[in-house]
Amino acid sequence: MTALAPHIARMRRKAVRPARVPRSLGRVLATAGTVFLLSSALTFGLGALSGANPAAAVLGETATPADIARMNHQFGLDRPLWEQYVSWLGHAFTGDLGRSWFTTVPVADSIRQAIPVDLSIAGLALLMAVVLGGAAGVAAALRAGGRLDRAVTALCALLGTLPGFVVAIALVTVFSLKLGWLPSGGYVPLDMDPAQWLRYTVMPAFALSLEAAAAIARQLRTSLVGTLRENYVTGAVMRGLRARRVVFGHALRNAAGPALTALGMSVPMLLGGAVVTQQIFALPGLAQLTLQSAEQHDIPVIQGTLLVTIAVVLVVNVAVNAALLALNPAARRREVTRR
Repeated sequence: MTALAPHIARMRRKAVRPARVPRSLGRVLATAGTVFLLSSALTFGLGALSGANPAAAVLGETATPADIARMNHQFGLDRPLWEQYVSWLGHAFTGDLGRSWFTTVPVADSIRQAIPVDLSIAGLALLMAVVLGGAAGVAAALRAGGRLDRAVTALCALLGTLPGFVVAIALVTVFSLKLGWLPSGGYVPLDMDPAQWLRYTVMPAFALSLEAAAAIARQLRTSLVGTLRENYVTGAVMRGLRARRVVFGHALRNAAGPALTALGMSVPMLLGGAVVTQQIFALPGLAQLTLQSAEQHDIPVIQGTLLVTIAVVLVVNVAVNAALLALNPAARRREVTRR
């Protein structure tokens, strides 16, 4: 009750505009499908137009034009570009992403071995971001205008501009080199040893989580401050409901939309930041696989990893929009009425 008193006193100010209501899930799925097709075409087109010649690279300088032509035919590179794309995308939907030009290992097998590392790090980072950002955002909103609010705002501004690799290097220096508490690199699968998995993943996940936590805290703080000024919150307080029930049972659900959107937008950032983070912590993830393939001009592996990354981002986007609809009953009713 004490924490809500300042917000009740400021009820005479104009209400904050509500968060934007997400589109219907059907439209989101249609948009995601369109983006996937366009992104896959762009990914394949850039790879095909890169000028890389796998036959010449594999066979070496002694290869004859006949040998190069034969290997190009084996890879299907002598077909029209549109035919190559349709064939590649059709096989991709069945799980066949082709084979590496240099190792002949199926791309899907390489991705299957690497992607658990990315999912482990990203999942743990998102969990940390939700816990840290959510707690900071709620605490700042309940003490809006106070010292805690100003401290959280300043810290979020700092973390939002601090590169993840700087945090990663600092963590390795302190907790690995000086204190010796955590390993500086490597990876142990979760199903092999959960305790060791946590020791190897906690630092890279924490380094990636800070920027996302700052974004969640900022959005949640702003949205919750506005929600706590709404009439229904004042009415709930006047009816004698406990402050904890008002905040966590009513206000937080309606204020969580912008924070959830920020969480969804953090996924591409986590995947992009994983390239440098996996390099620092020597993690055998998808980002490292992509980087090594780029150095070798192994186009099928690059195309496969990018396609999987695009699919992950779009799946998360659809899930976020579904969660936003679940948090907005009025939006669901409006969508049903329109149909």
